[in-house]
Amino acid sequence: MKEIVLIKLGEIALKGLNRHTFEAALKKNIKSTLYGLGYFKVSIAQSTIYVTPQSEVDMDEVCDRISRVFGIVSFSRACVCEKSMDSIFANAPDYLREELQYAKTFKVEAKRSDKKFPLTSPEISREVGGLLLENFPHLTVDVHNPDVKVVVEVRDFGAYIRAGALKGAGGIPVGTGGNAAILISGGIDSPVAAYMLAKRGVSLTAIHFASPPYTSERAEDKVQRLLMKVCRYAGPITMVTVPFTAIQERIKDECPEELFTIIMRRMMMKISCEIAKKYECSALITGESLGQVASQTISAIVCTDDAADMPVFRPLIGMDKEEIIQISRKIDTFDISIEPYEDCCTVFTPKHPRTRPVLKFVRYAEEDAKLYDLIDEAIENVKITQLR
Repeated sequence: MKEIVLIKLGEIALKGLNRHTFEAALKKNIKSTLYGLGYFKVSIAQSTIYVTPQSEVDMDEVCDRISRVFGIVSFSRACVCEKSMDSIFANAPDYLREELQYAKTFKVEAKRSDKKFPLTSPEISREVGGLLLENFPHLTVDVHNPDVKVVVEVRDFGAYIRAGALKGAGGIPVGTGGNAAILISGGIDSPVAAYMLAKRGVSLTAIHFASPPYTSERAEDKVQRLLMKVCRYAGPITMVTVPFTAIQERIKDECPEELFTIIMRRMMMKISCEIAKKYECSALITGESLGQVASQTISAIVCTDDAADMPVFRPLIGMDKEEIIQISRKIDTFDISIEPYEDCCTVFTPKHPRTRPVLKFVRYAEEDAKLYDLIDEAIENVKITQLR
């Protein structure tokens, strides 16, 4: 019995003349995410992508990986038959047994895109429904709210039998929305921000600031593990680790304590912009949520953005912590994020940070500290890690 995966497109169907570009990117991403599982033919016809194994594969793992590919609204495992009722009858009971043996109600829905097929869609539904009732006499038909919806599709290339559909990841294919750099810490927020921009088709480069000996190797390893979780959705990510100790120590020695955090974040922005340009990124991404901490007030964000010479996207800006945590659990980053390995954002935290900093005074303090020579040094000594 031959089994394939049928994939239904999401927003791609609305893309008009650019649709073929999005479809090509989605096919490429599907092949990439299935790498290492076996050989597959990935083709598209009649607004459906067909993922056809060319060797023995673990279909459970195939579906698990496909569920994380952006651009897919739903997908189904399906049995492939010849385009005849005899073939459909021969395969349907055995293929659907696992789904139907514990169900109480079902319905059959037929879709006949090949109009040369001798039976109409209602006739196919009636015939297959009668067959399944003979094989599973405990079932009853419920056309409104069935436990299992059986779908029989008769298409140009064959007939397909499936039991319902699984929800896809939605969004648009990664690689169709440009490139951006995510400022990644070890907390809950930034991996979620990375996931949300990847869902809008953005390819990611990650920038992490490390401050040894104030931060440990375990903190950096934690960030790598978070990014590996994000990679399952976003594809390969280049991680750039920036040595930040000298800059933070200079800020502590030369700047007013209440401005430590805002000046630190400005330095991160300046460094990140230079790294982003090197990796052909057009924007930065942060995990900030308005009002969550002192550095995320409107005044503080204005001061921070003044240091950037490219757009800064904040996909979490209007979300509360519980909403962010729900997404972090969904993408399996929450448990890693709460591990007790501190990042550089917690180093030299002021007791009373200024929540309404005035930009001109922040600039004066920054200039007095003479930090710019340290920026070039930090950029020259970054560490590159490739993750996939």
